Amino acid sequence: MEHAMEQVLQQFRDRIALASAGNMALRIQGGGTKDWYGQEPQGDLIDTRPYAGIIAYEPTELVITARCGTPLVEIEAALNEKNQMLAFEPPYFGPQSTIGGVVASGLSGPRRQAVGAVRDFVLGVTLMDGKSDVLKFGGQVMKNVAGYDVSRMLAGSLGTLGLILDVSLKVLPKPFHETTLRFEMEQKEAIEKLNQWGGLPLPISASAWHGGVLIVRLSGAQAAVNAAVQKLGGEQETQAEIFWNELRNHGNEFFAAADGPMALWRLSVPSVTAPLALEGEQLIEWGGAQRWLRTSADAATIRSLVQQAGGHATLFRGGDRRNGVFQPLAPAVAAIHRNLKNAFDPSGIFNPGRMYKDF
Repeated sequence: MEHAMEQVLQQFRDRIALASAGNMALRIQGGGTKDWYGQEPQGDLIDTRPYAGIIAYEPTELVITARCGTPLVEIEAALNEKNQMLAFEPPYFGPQSTIGGVVASGLSGPRRQAVGAVRDFVLGVTLMDGKSDVLKFGGQVMKNVAGYDVSRMLAGSLGTLGLILDVSLKVLPKPFHETTLRFEMEQKEAIEKLNQWGGLPLPISASAWHGGVLIVRLSGAQAAVNAAVQKLGGEQETQAEIFWNELRNHGNEFFAAADGPMALWRLSVPSVTAPLALEGEQLIEWGGAQRWLRTSADAATIRSLVQQAGGHATLFRGGDRRNGVFQPLAPAVAAIHRNLKNAFDPSGIFNPGRMYKDF
């Protein structure tokens, strides 16, 4: 097994060296389940799936280390056996999803509002840079993380800085008990309630509002969950597991309709932001901080309004991508991005233009 993995690594080295020498673009891809995210992928394909397998899993230490091409389903199956989980609930968007893609995309699911994002669970990363050098960042325990934290910075970098070879992730025990409540209320009241509840010692692990219905998940010790149910009221959601799984993987009716003629935007705003006066339909998550918008409104209108609210907007699926998918960077921040890109990928071969056209 180790010999086979060394051979794959050598193939990666050779491909990267050749591309650097000829200034040829390389497109890093695992299962391809997120090819639609970001700008159009460019370059010759480097398939990460041959470099796969769980390297180490220490349930008592709450850490798992796996190679980039390891299927997410394989990792979650191993964790499930020990009643543990990737607490940030990464979306699959398809059964071929790999752990390298999970980290590179930086996308988190419903539980992110309670536990944090992908980057908060990345303990260490091994990266192959544009010179074919293998670099290690961080480690396998929290205390190893210090200084300029490159390993966490790679979360959400969409493969633009290098080829993630393996990653060590913090895992958490599954909650002892969970229940889901539903309330009928309009958007304004839902946002107010979510922020009010967010300031109380309630075990809320996820929330979603859409179409006049607010759904809230409670997770933790049975006594704490029962006490919260008594305090909040509402009705029990009988299809809770299906609901949260569909929300995590964008399999519900709201997201299914997003594959139609209208664009799907992901809006990140302060949770207390009042309802945004934007054309289209919205679904609200993360206590009010993440708002999905299905609309035909133009990018300038959306970004201007969201920016005024202190947030940013990403064109998630569909729409006109010619003017950029991600919120344009301020000049100083753009300079930092370019400097990092130059340091790790001086020839500019990795996933060029995937995040920003000139990056």
